[in-house]
Amino acid sequence: MIDTETVFKSNFKVGAYPFYEKLRQQDPIFAMSHENGQTSWIVTKYDHVKEVLKKSSFIKDQSKFFSGSSDEEQSKILSVFRNMMLDVDPPDHTRLRKLVQPYFNPKTIKNLEPRIAEIADELLLKMKEKKGPIDLINDYAFPLPIIVISELLGVPSEDRDKFRKWSNTIVAAVDNLANTFEEDVTAFIEYLTYLFEERKDNPGDDLISKLIQAEEEGEQLNKDELYSMIVLLIIAGHETTVNLIANTMFALFEHPDQLEKLKEDFSFIETAVEEGLRYYSPVDFSTARWAEEDLEFHGKTFRRGDLVLASLSSANRDEEKFNKAGDFDITRENNPHVAFGFGIHFCLGAPLARLEGKIAIEKLLIAFPDIHLAENTSPPQFRQVFLLRGLGVLEVELDT
Repeated sequence: MIDTETVFKSNFKVGAYPFYEKLRQQDPIFAMSHENGQTSWIVTKYDHVKEVLKKSSFIKDQSKFFSGSSDEEQSKILSVFRNMMLDVDPPDHTRLRKLVQPYFNPKTIKNLEPRIAEIADELLLKMKEKKGPIDLINDYAFPLPIIVISELLGVPSEDRDKFRKWSNTIVAAVDNLANTFEEDVTAFIEYLTYLFEERKDNPGDDLISKLIQAEEEGEQLNKDELYSMIVLLIIAGHETTVNLIANTMFALFEHPDQLEKLKEDFSFIETAVEEGLRYYSPVDFSTARWAEEDLEFHGKTFRRGDLVLASLSSANRDEEKFNKAGDFDITRENNPHVAFGFGIHFCLGAPLARLEGKIAIEKLLIAFPDIHLAENTSPPQFRQVFLLRGLGVLEVELDT
């Protein structure tokens, strides 16, 4: 008997992987019924997950099923999220993605490599000046991607730390963990309004200036979509990479033989990053999809408006797809994981996240070859955010 409430328990992340394994074996398309009559489905097998992510009958636009807020102020706040590229379907998704795709293609991202390396070196230099245990997330895994995405967008350096609080509020709101949601999102919108006005008067070569120009032309981007696009790029532009860097380092600490293998031969850095993405996927579940109409899916009946969640973490540990799926192996070559999703919503920032992860981890291990988990501290804990898999703190010692 599978306990439906397991998914919603505060310690779910601790036992998530055994739970996913049980689902894959006993009930891979798992129905959860809610008190309001809504049914949510968790899809756990690799092939099924890819099908959900690709199938056009599972849509993103929940407004087709649920009416919006009648509260004018709340509706204004929520409009920032309703127009996100991540949560719309074609043709709007196609139009929005086409607008920003050139800034995230592999060739463009490759040109950022020298600057990313420079940022990593600057952060590592600051870390060398510190004594005792440090929080690898606070001092390295977080600031590196937030600096990169801020520079790409054109956000002033003195404002970057604000985004951490706002981003945490937004991702925690999915789990009703943020009691300052309205206050923080309002502050975020007010800040962006100020930034947009400033950039209209003083446009630069940054992405925000280019998106404002597109909005003013009125053909490619409306005002709500402009706000949504920047919020998405700021949050998605660092959240996934923070988790990628910290999760992969944690997996290496858990598997010292693999850590030693990487330090001895950095030609494994790319496969190590890919294995980190598979083993501890930065995004646990895909964002919500909804059954557009009643349909049959591998023997299960989905009703119109049912919520469908694809478990990327489970798919990436599917024994039928990955040899020794429960092992962390930095030399794994056949590794078609779905950590960045699949289909038209495949993560736009995947090339950037991969490059940042590769540079960050290699430079960290070269600078501090004796780095290890700090002793006499609490075991690292994954944040209790349903959609994501990321550590809250990762305390390390930099030398022996």
